[in-house]
Amino acid sequence: MANSDQALLVVGELVVDYTLSQNGAMCKLRLGGICHAARGLWASKIEYSVAAFCPRYLIDEAKSYLFEFGCKEFIWLGDVVGAPNVILIGDVAEVSHQGYEDLMRDTKVVNFHNTLPKLDTYQKVVVFPGKFDINTLASLFTENTQFSIDIAYDVEDLSSLKALRGRLEAIIISTSSSLFMRLGAGNVEELLDEVNTLSPKVFLLKENRGGSRLFYMRDGGFEEIPAKLSQTVNSVGVGDVYSSVMVGLSYKGWSEAAWRGSQAATVYSQTTFPDDIKRDIQRGFLLSVEMLQALGGTVLPWHDRQTYSIYLAGPDFSYVSKPELDHAIDSLTYHNFKVRRPILENGELKRPASEADLQRTYQLDYKLLKECDAVFSIPLDRDPGTLVELGMAIEMGKPVITYDPRRENENTMVISGSSVYSTDLDACLNGTFEVIAALRAKSL
Repeated sequence: MANSDQALLVVGELVVDYTLSQNGAMCKLRLGGICHAARGLWASKIEYSVAAFCPRYLIDEAKSYLFEFGCKEFIWLGDVVGAPNVILIGDVAEVSHQGYEDLMRDTKVVNFHNTLPKLDTYQKVVVFPGKFDINTLASLFTENTQFSIDIAYDVEDLSSLKALRGRLEAIIISTSSSLFMRLGAGNVEELLDEVNTLSPKVFLLKENRGGSRLFYMRDGGFEEIPAKLSQTVNSVGVGDVYSSVMVGLSYKGWSEAAWRGSQAATVYSQTTFPDDIKRDIQRGFLLSVEMLQALGGTVLPWHDRQTYSIYLAGPDFSYVSKPELDHAIDSLTYHNFKVRRPILENGELKRPASEADLQRTYQLDYKLLKECDAVFSIPLDRDPGTLVELGMAIEMGKPVITYDPRRENENTMVISGSSVYSTDLDACLNGTFEVIAALRAKSL
């Protein structure tokens, strides 16, 4: 038995993450689910144990792996049958929707063991819900156990968490969660009202590349925690690391704990090599919180993004093959940016078009360009209209993000005139967050 008075208990499902090959990168197989939280805790030097639900075939491998990563105690709470607990992952950088596929999820069943262990020596627990019953889980602990719960997945309704009311320290959710999309995508106040029914001490809203907000539910205050943007190598499990490290360090106070959790999550997104993760987290933890806060970062809350219009400059025509442009639009809309598409809004011209139609469309597009706050340009096939719009926007003083996936416009004026220029959509998405965050900062 571990020193469970001290160790944080991580509860949830263990799965196998299988990342599909994309853009020449090799497929990747690794333990996922709560194993991401375990890696983050180990790298942050926080004592932890694991209470897991997983298929029988995973137990020996998972125990061996987790003990190598500092796990104090492994408790197999229940079996997963009817499915292998394998998640297929499409987009590891989360440029747009990650395309998770839980294999055989419709036949998957999670069964508690008939004889359940008493977990009453654990005082602090972080739960990552799955297809197991929260009420049964709560009955394994004492009334004094303090729970935190990350409700990003597998929670359909907050009323299902009533068994934890009065024992909740933190409720945590991500903007990529379907529950967030139902309860809070349009109005954060309505989401806070729902969360408040469970009386947690804090509520953490993780907002992807826009940072996060920590709400203090007892006094109504909140704090914005910026994101540190750089190349995303693998975003799978990043949110779990944030949640678990924050809960593990909550004895330092929720503010510092959240800043440290964000710090650990940033490192976790930049490499999948555990030793590198641990080295970089420990190096980052040498900074005081005051120094960390002074370094700043990107703050762009989900609910503020629709305030700023982004003009889409590109050959958005129905008769053009433009998969890169379509992917960019998916990416921007997934992250809740307000994309204005002149060809959709003002109409696609016939070919050939009359002089009158050309003039009318030019004036409408010009007016829309002036109304927008920034421009996202995708100059494919050396489309002259896109380059003219790009130049006009630069002259108007608007920030321009240029995504040049086919390397057709590596030109001095395009590169130097753009606020951000890259052939990589991930870099352009980061640039969009930074540009719009800067506009927001000016308006505050």
